[in-house]
Amino acid sequence: MVSLSASVTWWARTEPQRTAMTYRDCRISYAELRRRVAAGAGLLDARGVQPGDVVALLMKNSAAFVELALAVSHAGAVLLPINYRLGAEEVAYIAGHAGAKLMFVDEGLLDAANGCDTIVVLDETAQADSSMLAKGCALREQPYASVPSDLFRLMYTSGTTDRPKGVMHTYENYAWKCLDHMIALGLTRDERLLVVGPLYHVGAFDLPGLAVLLVGGMLAVMRDFEPEATLALIEQERLTGGWMAPVMLNRSIACEARERFDLSSFRWLIGGGERTPEERIREFGTLFKAARYIDGYGLTETCSGDTLMEAGREIEKIGSPGRALAHVQIDIRDEEGRSLASGETGEVCLRGPKVTRGYWKDPEKTSASFFGDWFRTGDVGYLDADGFLYLTDRKKDMIISGGENIASSEVERVVYQLPQVAEAAAVGLPDERWGESVTAVVVLRPGTTLTLEQLRAHCDGKLGGFKTPKQLVIRDALPRNPSGKVLKRVLRDELSR
Repeated sequence: MVSLSASVTWWARTEPQRTAMTYRDCRISYAELRRRVAAGAGLLDARGVQPGDVVALLMKNSAAFVELALAVSHAGAVLLPINYRLGAEEVAYIAGHAGAKLMFVDEGLLDAANGCDTIVVLDETAQADSSMLAKGCALREQPYASVPSDLFRLMYTSGTTDRPKGVMHTYENYAWKCLDHMIALGLTRDERLLVVGPLYHVGAFDLPGLAVLLVGGMLAVMRDFEPEATLALIEQERLTGGWMAPVMLNRSIACEARERFDLSSFRWLIGGGERTPEERIREFGTLFKAARYIDGYGLTETCSGDTLMEAGREIEKIGSPGRALAHVQIDIRDEEGRSLASGETGEVCLRGPKVTRGYWKDPEKTSASFFGDWFRTGDVGYLDADGFLYLTDRKKDMIISGGENIASSEVERVVYQLPQVAEAAAVGLPDERWGESVTAVVVLRPGTTLTLEQLRAHCDGKLGGFKTPKQLVIRDALPRNPSGKVLKRVLRDELSR
């Protein structure tokens, strides 16, 4: 029997008053967390959710997000966390494609869920204590007897097609992920984790995320990121580590009030989502004087965190996100799937027990994503003689804004719906705050015009706000290669000058 709730039950039995989680002014013990998980699973039973059914969470960070994620596993159902920044059409597509039987929605996000049928709404009280939703429902004390090969989660990720793909995660994937991160980060019962990234994302949920509950540590959950409040929480709770998107770290470093806070408890911070410049690593040390910055590389398809930079190698191996973790293998392969020698550039491929077995309801994309048992990341890079990974090209024309992956094709699908548009390409251009900003490059039909305001109004509701273009460039033609493919690297280079 496996369940994400098993470790919570164990700690609730052995050290019931040990703090498992904080949220705003609430301190939740392992005993109380176990009760809330049992209540949430009882609510799922009462709503007719069966083992294997998909249950969606369209929620911002809260105590309830963690409680319900554990409760879904406790009931034997499959978790579907959905990016709350998506538009209503995108949310409806994901919920429909996954076959979600039930969706939990924060009351402030109801507009994004208006295309979904069966929902449970969480007000501010329920966000702090999900068991408020289960009044009158019997507690489900015993977890469903899932096995390691069972699905525990679906996560939809931006891909190269016009729709996101549902990545399948099994309990086995998650368990090996947790083990690798426990080894690499030295997680112990004294871990007090900052959870400020969005929990729908593998960075917050998995890196190392809820793995801290396996060792009896504590999660300090923040609903929203705000630099000063984040630094204050680190001081108040004596937090030891965490994960931040690059934009969060940049804003923390730039926080004017930073010197007011005692951050000496903080030992490490994992970043990622973009190449970390040496300057940022040095700036990090001026804020977190007792901590080390850990660059990393990972994918939704692998539950995140496939490489992590080792202590003391940061400057020596600048530009690298580290070496493979204990149960991850990395190989660089050419277009025919042949293995390349160190120093040779090719596609980054991964193998190991935390790698997904494929995409939900999509055997063709699953088959195309593997060379045998090696997962094809779509990223281009090389391994040096010491096994450190270096990335040299962007993953399948992905735009990375604020740590979020945005497939250019998703943006283009919506832009092409405008009658004025003859050709369109979406690229990411450098942005001081977000890393990259989405830019639409458009060729108009004769006799038509288009403004940025018109474009953004058209995208409203069809795309999440972070995917909506922030810039519009009108061109007479798009650069293409002899086979007709748009040369987005050329566009990025031309527009970045």
